[in-house]
Amino acid sequence: MVRHASAFAEAAAAWIVDAIAAVLARRDRCSVALTGGNTPRAIYQRLADRHVDVPWGLLDIYFGDERRVPPDDPESNYRMAVETLLGSVPVEPARVHRMQGELEDGALAALEYERELPPALDILLLGVGADGHTASLFPGAPQLRERERHVVVSVSPLPPTGRLTITPPVIAAARRVAVIAAGGSKAQAVARALEGSFDPYTLPAQFALRGSWLLDDAAASLLRVVPA
Repeated sequence: MVRHASAFAEAAAAWIVDAIAAVLARRDRCSVALTGGNTPRAIYQRLADRHVDVPWGLLDIYFGDERRVPPDDPESNYRMAVETLLGSVPVEPARVHRMQGELEDGALAALEYERELPPALDILLLGVGADGHTASLFPGAPQLRERERHVVVSVSPLPPTGRLTITPPVIAAARRVAVIAAGGSKAQAVARALEGSFDPYTLPAQFALRGSWLLDDAAASLLRVVPA
């Protein structure tokens, strides 16, 4: 766990760099799924600053979820990733696999992206919302019980409501998972997920309990037992 907010972005970026290196020590390529929202912005910018530490030409970039908006929309997770990271590093454009959130037929967009995903992601980055959601898997949603499909349409309680998201089987299959949370607004969800009873249908972030949880001081402030 990251103990100091000032070091949060650097430590999280270092985790990602080390995870990529570990994968490439055994495999020719590495698949990385990015998370959206505000928390990873500083992390992605730090990764861009450290671009020489990553063999970008050996990476395949995916996304864990997307808003159903065009790729240039301010709400687009893809646009945020381009602005903070992908537009500044030598990743091959053909190796950046974005969800087509702009398609009117969301089910088709989900199916097409499902076909692009590898059987198991090497590295999956996830966030956690104040309500305990992760990717675009929200508390009580039917998508939480999906066991066959790997990408589905979902509905967010907050705008933009239309989403595309990976499903629990993708989280379970990923070889390395990191849950990234920063800020006091996430503290209650983090404490409930890590120290409460197991109920991922109420707290979807618990689908990623086996992962590394990268937290700043504020997000960890309600934990009874603070990880070293």
